[in-house]
Amino acid sequence: MSTPQGPTLRELAVQALSSTMRGYDLLAPKFDLTPYRTPDRVLDAVARTLRPLGPFGRGLDVCCGTGAGVGVLRGLCRERVTGVDFSAGMLAVARSAYRDADEGPGADWVRADARALPFAPVFDLALSLGAFGHFLPGERPGLFAQVHASLRPGGSFAFPVGAPPAVGSRAYWSMLGFDGAMRVRNALWRPEFIMYYRTFPLTGVMDDLARAGFAVRLLPLEDLGRRADGSPRARLVVATRTG
Repeated sequence: MSTPQGPTLRELAVQALSSTMRGYDLLAPKFDLTPYRTPDRVLDAVARTLRPLGPFGRGLDVCCGTGAGVGVLRGLCRERVTGVDFSAGMLAVARSAYRDADEGPGADWVRADARALPFAPVFDLALSLGAFGHFLPGERPGLFAQVHASLRPGGSFAFPVGAPPAVGSRAYWSMLGFDGAMRVRNALWRPEFIMYYRTFPLTGVMDDLARAGFAVRLLPLEDLGRRADGSPRARLVVATRTG
């Protein structure tokens, strides 16, 4: 649930009936007061897991939103960090949040669609947090190819993935119900708002990354704990550009 200072139900409804871009422009001023922002404990776990893989030079936060990932990158990278997003509203909030930051490398903000990134291969580490539900499965290969083209050879693309909920659990039915509601909404209403929870299966994602030219490994995010069967609650996908 949102905090009392977060968006009202009416504001969320207006957002949900807008396009994806317009919806995030509207939500941006209160986004960090919602459950949709990546929790600090996840940010910390990602940073802790990536740190031994460095040092890193330049960093890129793909679909940066209000800049949570940029904060992680500024703690890992020695050179400048760039946040890219297609929402002008989200970028405005991010830019304001980091305007007076005096520790770590400087940050640049670029408005662009992640499916058409305007970068040369200059980054050593690309990070993305909580954005992949906004891309349909058929768009994944193009998205991964764009990130690959933005990385230097040997550069890495990292993002966390949670373990799938147990079939029949409350989380399972919640995700299934949400995706079903979104499919009905998008079938009946235009413009579409693309956001799905169950369109990013790990096996298919790893296959798409490999076809895009990445060598892929999975690292457990130990800070987030393990399930009853001993498997990690979340893993970090680290895809390294091989050529």
